[in-house]
Amino acid sequence: MIEIEGKIVSSELLTERFLCDVGRCKGTCCVEGNAGAPLEEDEVGLLEAEWEAYRGFMTDEGVKAIEEQGFAVRDEDGDLVTPLVGDAECAYSYNKDGVTLCAVEKAWAEGRQRVELSGIAGFRKPISCHLYPIRVVKFSDGSEGLNYHRWGVCESARELGRERGVPVFRMLREAIERRFGSEFYEAMEAAEGYLNGVAEQGIVR
Repeated sequence: MIEIEGKIVSSELLTERFLCDVGRCKGTCCVEGNAGAPLEEDEVGLLEAEWEAYRGFMTDEGVKAIEEQGFAVRDEDGDLVTPLVGDAECAYSYNKDGVTLCAVEKAWAEGRQRVELSGIAGFRKPISCHLYPIRVVKFSDGSEGLNYHRWGVCESARELGRERGVPVFRMLREAIERRFGSEFYEAMEAAEGYLNGVAEQGIVR
């Protein structure tokens, strides 16, 4: 673990390789797991505000789940998460050509959202989904930590990341800058350079 801009960051985000390979995983992360995707408090209101923009892309089962459960539910720990269809499938997902995708992101990509409610950039999708495999942990003192979450369904992403030499944080640049700002991302780049330098010195010695 290292400290970057006041946040405790797993060094694995800088050293491990990861590059999503949807062609192989088929978006399995949206349909497996024991709970929905984590949500920020303000995201619940955005999901409600954009309902008419993305509901047409959802499955009938997903729409029913939202109508019955609401735009967010509480998991066993009391945290806000997306509702599910059945035991694992995110209510906001849909399937196209055998690949599971996000209906909210589909509406965002097509410019169908109500910009006046979501801001100029619009609401792409829950930040926890955009940041994955980074998981943000909030500590009792108000500070935050960034962990690297390993999940079996993402093995193809680890393989492709190693093949292409892409560190976890570099694949997630857009999401990291969305959540933490460009300066934080640049600080992560500097930390990566420092770790690489230390490793090279160790090899020389």
